[in-house]
Amino acid sequence: MEQKSIENTKILISIVIPHFNGLEILRDCLNALNQNSFKAFQTIIIDNGSTDGSQDLIRKQFPGTRLIQNEENRGYAGACNQGIKIAQTPFVLLLNNDTVMPENFLQEMYNCIIADDKIAMVQPKILSIQNKHLFDYSGGAGGELDVFGYPFARGRIFELVEEDTGQYDHMENKVFWTSGCALLLRKSVTDVIGLLDLDFFAHQEEIDLNWRAQLCGFKCLATMNTYIYHYSGYTLRSHNEYKMYLNHRNNLIMMLKNYALHNLLIYFPVRILMEISTVLADFILWEGKRAKAALKSLFFIMTHPLLIYKKRRVIQRLRKVKDRDIKKNMYRRSVVIDYFIKKKKPLECIRNFRSLI
Repeated sequence: MEQKSIENTKILISIVIPHFNGLEILRDCLNALNQNSFKAFQTIIIDNGSTDGSQDLIRKQFPGTRLIQNEENRGYAGACNQGIKIAQTPFVLLLNNDTVMPENFLQEMYNCIIADDKIAMVQPKILSIQNKHLFDYSGGAGGELDVFGYPFARGRIFELVEEDTGQYDHMENKVFWTSGCALLLRKSVTDVIGLLDLDFFAHQEEIDLNWRAQLCGFKCLATMNTYIYHYSGYTLRSHNEYKMYLNHRNNLIMMLKNYALHNLLIYFPVRILMEISTVLADFILWEGKRAKAALKSLFFIMTHPLLIYKKRRVIQRLRKVKDRDIKKNMYRRSVVIDYFIKKKKPLECIRNFRSLI
């Protein structure tokens, strides 16, 4: 186990911030970082072709920050992978540019991840910057996944977001996925499981990374000892058709890549039926954008079998943990049915398979 004592002269964490426009939010984020009590970090900003003068702001107001400029938008996955490769530190924090954190943030995240060499990733409690008493959509108090591939979070199911009353503060800190909004990563883990999937571009690539980590025997945790405020959906609004397409497509690819074959044959056909049902319901409700996004994602899956097969082959060769153990960390029922039909709230669902400590 690593020691918690640190030398301030030694850089332990590289903070990688993908950025595309948004002067004010970036300034607030960097100012908050610089006020942290933990000083053993460096900041690397991967600029994906900003056109609002962000580069000048970074050079003038934050000269200690390393700036990498891309001529084109490489997406969240591409920018994060650049930063991870550049980083020469044992830990890398993948951080959204539209976040603000308290002074103890880095120290508490660091304390959590060094507690066990098998901890691959850690996230904090994530709260909404617009409504600070509410959980944030992007990850709440830790991410969960049902067996049909639908992601949700402690404090958020689909569009329903709960108020933070401390209801998850004493729940086991093991989660299925940690949010890319603020994800502290043990860099050596990427030597085993690889980096973020570039073909995802953005959305759900961190869930895929967390799943791969668990397939290789690592753990993913959420710490409730600190928090971060997030301006959810700043880059792409929730009803943006391209964002909906990426979410649908990437989620299906993730299932096809990571499930063992016997479980894939059980759960994926049901998932496809649920996708088709979603399309029909969206047409009935005049939600044309969502229906179109889902159809496009299904078309992609049908027209790219070789690409998906190659990804799957790589991951299954890395596997060290059987699905029966992975599924112990999953929601064993359908969160779609439990939420939309049985009207269960996030806390009700999560209490079914997570224990209090």
